[in-house]
Amino acid sequence: MLKQTLQQKLLQKLSPQQIQFIKLLQVPTASLDTRIKEELEENPALEDGSLANMNDPVEEYPDKDPDENFESSDDSYDEEFSVEEYIQEDDFNDYGSNYSNDDEDDRKEIPIAIQDSFFEKLQNQLDLLALSEKEYLVGNQIIGSLDDDGYLRRPIPSLIDDLAFSQNVITDEKEVEEMLEIIQEFEPAGIGARNLQECLLIQLRKKDQSNLIVKKAIQVVENYLDEFIKKHYDKIEKQLGVNSEELREIINEILKLNPKPGDSGAVAGKQLHVIPDFHIMNNDGILHLTLNGRNAPELRVSRSYQDMFEHYEKTEKSDKKMKEAVQFVKQKLDSAKWFIDAIKQRQQTLLKTMNAIMEYQYDYFLTGDDRMLKPMILKDIADKIEMDISTVSRVANSKYVQTEFGTFLLKSFFSEAIQTDSGEEVSNKEVKKILEECIANEDKRKPLADEKLTDILKEKGYTIARRTVAKYREAMNIPVARLRKEL
Repeated sequence: MLKQTLQQKLLQKLSPQQIQFIKLLQVPTASLDTRIKEELEENPALEDGSLANMNDPVEEYPDKDPDENFESSDDSYDEEFSVEEYIQEDDFNDYGSNYSNDDEDDRKEIPIAIQDSFFEKLQNQLDLLALSEKEYLVGNQIIGSLDDDGYLRRPIPSLIDDLAFSQNVITDEKEVEEMLEIIQEFEPAGIGARNLQECLLIQLRKKDQSNLIVKKAIQVVENYLDEFIKKHYDKIEKQLGVNSEELREIINEILKLNPKPGDSGAVAGKQLHVIPDFHIMNNDGILHLTLNGRNAPELRVSRSYQDMFEHYEKTEKSDKKMKEAVQFVKQKLDSAKWFIDAIKQRQQTLLKTMNAIMEYQYDYFLTGDDRMLKPMILKDIADKIEMDISTVSRVANSKYVQTEFGTFLLKSFFSEAIQTDSGEEVSNKEVKKILEECIANEDKRKPLADEKLTDILKEKGYTIARRTVAKYREAMNIPVARLRKEL
């Protein structure tokens, strides 16, 4: 039976302006230029104000939290508009006390060395060989099937099928494997291996075979690789009939090898660079916070679009096409104004959030000592700046701050509290620092197990469970005691 009912619901709905601000807030400084360029290309009513003189005073914008519910302005198109709303020849440099613009290098592109990629280097080596057309196509297919680490993960039968379907080349496993052996002689050594064992053996066999240490290293990789990985050195000593000193030389020979021969070439062309969003300077014990100048772009509404809108407003609007033209221009002007508002609001939210973090962790930013970090969660900062937790999270998860002792992700300053035996609450970062020091100073021949690390922490007044110690150790990418063992 069908039935109609009326129901009232209270829902939180974000306006287009709020959604735009949320997306901009998540964008790091390194990507902001690209996002602004996209907007400039899409909206002709938005202009880069740095191309013109802008000396009018800056309009003040109150801090807004995108997660606070306020009435949507979707119906605003039906209202009367004044051209003056869109005239914003703001001088964003009036924010100079908060933005770091003195370093013009921030605005320069970071040069990347132009060099052949990993695959291009292999292709160049293949081109130098005297091969038949079929052999060349097979070799080319093998190179194209390597992953970024330099391994051939694709099975030989699948390569044969690929050649048949894509190149119309009919071959067999023997021919493919013969070509693979040729490619495995290419540089870097170890390329074209199908697993770690084969990769290490290819590299060892290129060394001086008359060297006894190299011969023993080949033996270890061929027959005792699992024991080597698990660091069961006593078993290897017994099987090879060598003493600890000889085994140390053998292990060092294996450790010199590259388990990912393609890795260096694959990463060579990538730009690994972090652009800090904030700078904190220590001026005789007083911290000074600045926002990277890239976060304060000089944007304005297009004067030509303002004039166009003013012209349309004065003309007769009875014509349908004229109404559509007015609506289009007005929409572009609105979009430009909203984007400028969102950029300004982004700047203020970033500064407000980072300033609260700096004040909360003042002692840490003065010294750079992890032990000075206070327990701090997202709610602490959200309450301090009177914004939603999700807003703080968006800032903390994607922004970096440069200090006198390094550049850090804001998220790294947040930590849970641990209570000591004296009742004092300290950050778990302090416990991690102690764990790191204990492991760094341990006897590598007898590394400290998690149980022993737990006892050491208890002696220092930190009563935590062994599984918590294991969790902290794993978070710091430190392996278990057995894998830290050295001869």
